[in-house]
Amino acid sequence: MDRDEDWNEADWQLVRRSGLGPVRLAVGANSDILAEQQEEFGGSMSRWDDDEWEDRGYRRIEPTFTREGARKKSAPKKSAPRPAASPKKPAAKKSPARKPASPRLSAADRPGASARRGSRGLLGNILYGVVVLCLWAMIAFGAMLFWYGLNLPDTSGLYNTRHTPSISIIATDGEVLSHRGDLTGGFTTVAELPPHVPQAVLATEDRRFYWHFGVDPIGLARAVVVNWRAGAYVQGGSTITQQLAKNIFLKPERTLSRKIEEMVLAVWLELRFSKDEILTLYLNRVYFGGGAYGLEAASERYFRKPARALTLPEAAMLAGLLKAPSRYSPTNDIDLARERARIVLQNMVAAGYIAPEDAHLGSTAPANLQGYATRGSINYFVDWIADALPDYAGRPDTDVHVMATIDPDLQREAERVISEMLASEGAALDVSQAALVALTPDGAVRAMVGGKSYAQSQFNRAVQAKRQPGSAFKPIVYLTAMERGLTPDTSRVDRPVTYGGWSPANYSGRFEGEMTLRTALAKSTNTVAVQLAHEVGIRNVVSTARRLGLQDDLPANLSLALGTGSVNLLELTAAYAAFANGGYGVIPHGIEEVRAENGEELYRRQGSGIGRIADQRSVAYMNDMLKAVMIYGTGRNSTLPGRPVGGKTGTSQDFRDAWFVGYSADLVVGVWVGNDDGKPMKEVTGGTLPARIWNAFMTRTQEGVPIAQLPDVVPVEVAAREALGQPAPGAISSAPDSYEWEQPGFFERLFGMGGGGSGDRPLLQPGGRR
Repeated sequence: MDRDEDWNEADWQLVRRSGLGPVRLAVGANSDILAEQQEEFGGSMSRWDDDEWEDRGYRRIEPTFTREGARKKSAPKKSAPRPAASPKKPAAKKSPARKPASPRLSAADRPGASARRGSRGLLGNILYGVVVLCLWAMIAFGAMLFWYGLNLPDTSGLYNTRHTPSISIIATDGEVLSHRGDLTGGFTTVAELPPHVPQAVLATEDRRFYWHFGVDPIGLARAVVVNWRAGAYVQGGSTITQQLAKNIFLKPERTLSRKIEEMVLAVWLELRFSKDEILTLYLNRVYFGGGAYGLEAASERYFRKPARALTLPEAAMLAGLLKAPSRYSPTNDIDLARERARIVLQNMVAAGYIAPEDAHLGSTAPANLQGYATRGSINYFVDWIADALPDYAGRPDTDVHVMATIDPDLQREAERVISEMLASEGAALDVSQAALVALTPDGAVRAMVGGKSYAQSQFNRAVQAKRQPGSAFKPIVYLTAMERGLTPDTSRVDRPVTYGGWSPANYSGRFEGEMTLRTALAKSTNTVAVQLAHEVGIRNVVSTARRLGLQDDLPANLSLALGTGSVNLLELTAAYAAFANGGYGVIPHGIEEVRAENGEELYRRQGSGIGRIADQRSVAYMNDMLKAVMIYGTGRNSTLPGRPVGGKTGTSQDFRDAWFVGYSADLVVGVWVGNDDGKPMKEVTGGTLPARIWNAFMTRTQEGVPIAQLPDVVPVEVAAREALGQPAPGAISSAPDSYEWEQPGFFERLFGMGGGGSGDRPLLQPGGRR
C-alpha cells in the first residue's frame, strides 16, 4: 500500500519485528490487513487513543511499503477521516469478500504461523545456549589445562627406570633367603618383543591406544556409565598414557586434582613422544607384582627368561597382572592367575590380534612358574622382615643386605612338620590351617610358618591373626599369683563359684575339690584360675600381660583368666620366653644387622631386651608348674624324654582355636591350628594336634643339642628368707617400685569385675576349654 498522510485510530496495528520491541503500524482503515488483524485482536485496538497506545508501551512507525491487493487512499479522505474501527465500517463488512486475497499473504502472516515461529524460536534459543555453554566449557578447560600445566612435576627422570632399593635377606648361615624390593630389569623396546606381548597388554588395558590423544573420551564415558549403574567405583577410564604419567610423576592418591594432572601429563606425553615410545616406556615402568617393575624384571622373576622369549600364555599371564598385581599374582593363587590369563586371551581374540584356535591352545597349556615363587613358607618371614625394615634402617637410597635371625634348617623342619600333619590329620579333624613360631629365649625368631601354603595365601597367621588363646593364657594369671606370694604348693578348692551371675565350669564337667596350684595348672582347672584372678585383681592380671608383651584386646573381667582376650601367636610365644630365660622380657625380632651395598652399617642390634619383668622366685615357681603340665597334665603327650621342658595347652570355645606353647632352655615354640573363617574343628584341643606338631618339631630339631636345665630352682637366698618368714628379694610382698599393684575395688571384690561397671560381665560361658 502507499504511504498516507492522514490516519485515524483504526489504522493502528500491532506487529512484531525482531529487535524493535512493541510498535504500532499505520495502515489504511479499509485494508485487508486491518480487517484480519482486528479479527485477531478482537477488534478492540481500534478504540485506543494515542495516550492508550503510549501507556501500553507502543510507538508509531510509518510503513513505506505497498501491499499487493490493498486499495490506495484518495486525497479527500485525508481531510475527512472516519471514526476508527466502527462496527459498521465497510472494510470490516467487506473483509469476508476479500478472502480471495488471503492466499497472497506471506507465510509469516498465515494462520498458525505464530505457533511455528515460537517453536522454531525456542529450538533456536536452546541450540544457541548449548553452543555458548560449549564455548565457555572449552575456555574453562583450556584455562584449567594451562593452570595445571604451570604446576607439572619434574619430568626429567622419565627414562630413569630405577625405583626404591632392593633388599637381600640373608640367613644365619649366609644363605640368601630372598631378594625383595622394587626389582627392575633391562630396558626393552616394543620392536624387540614378540608381537603377542604388546598385543596382550593393549587388548586388556587400552584397545584404542593408537587412536586417542592420551585421554580416551569413549573409555571415560563407558566407565562413568558402568560405575553409575554399579553404584560404586568398579571400572576406570585411564589410558596407557595416563597410567604411565601416574606411575612416573604422580602420587597414588585418588583426588580430582591428581586426575586432572594425570590427564594434562598424558596429553603432554602424546605431544612429545610417538605411540611406540610411550608403550615402551610403559612396559618398562609398570608394576607386575612380586617386587618386579618392568616387563624384563617380571619375565625373569616369574619365568626365568628374557622378555623377548615370552610365549603367548606367559604374555597373557603377565598382562593379566596389570589390573591387580597382588590379587592376580601367580605366587598368591596360580589358578586365579591362569583364569585371568584366559580372559586376556579372549580379549586378544576380540581385538583381532590372535585367532580363536591360538587362544584355545594358550588356555589348555597355561604358563608355569619357574622363579622364586616355588620357594616355600620362608616368604612369611621375609614379608614380616620387609615390613619392619624401615623402623630399623629408615629408607636408604641404596640396595641393602639384611642379616636375619632365621635358621634355614629349623625353617625347613617347621614347614615339613606343618605340611605332613595337615596332610595326614587335617581333613579328618576339620583343620585347614596351622602356624608355628620358634624363637630363642632372647626373642630371635628362628623359624616362622604363617599358614599351610604361602602360594595359596600370603596372610601370615603367626603375626596377623588375632585369636582367643583359651587356657594358654592361664600362666599369666598364675604368674600374677606367684608375685603376690603364693607358691605351687598353695592349695585351692575346685568347686562351683559364681561371680556377677557367671559360673565357670571345667572342661571335664566335674569338680575335684582341694588341690595344689601346681595340679590346678597342670590339669587346667578353670574354677581355680578364675578364683586366683579374683583374688589378685583382674586389672593386675592385665598389667602382668602387658609386661610380658601382650598388647592386644584384653577385657578387664574375670573371663580373661580363661583366655577370652585376643592375641597373636608371635606375641604369646614371646611371653613364654620370659619363663625360659629367667624372667626377662623380650621383643621378638628377625633382624640382627643391616648394611648398605657399599658395606656401610645402617643398623646393628644391641642390648639384650627390655630387662627383668618378673622376679626369680616367681619364674622358678612358674617353671616348676609348667613342667608338671608336661609330665602329668594336659601336655603329657608332648614331653621330650631326658630334656626339661615346660608348656601349656589352650583351646577356645567350640574348638575354634587350639594352641600349644612350650619351651626348653634353648628354644621357645608356639603352635596354633584352626580355620580362617572360625569354623569349629572336631574336638581338637591344645593337647592333641598342636601338641603333636610341637613334639615332632622339637624332636627333629633338638636332637644333638646339649641338654640345659630350666630356671626352676628357687635361689638359695630366697629359700632361706622364706624359711625365716621373711620376704624374698624382689617378692611382691615387699612392694618393689618396679610393680604397681592395684587393689580390687568394692565391685571387683563383690562381682569379680575389672572396675568397668556392669558392662564388664564375663564373656565366656560355663564349660571353658583347657
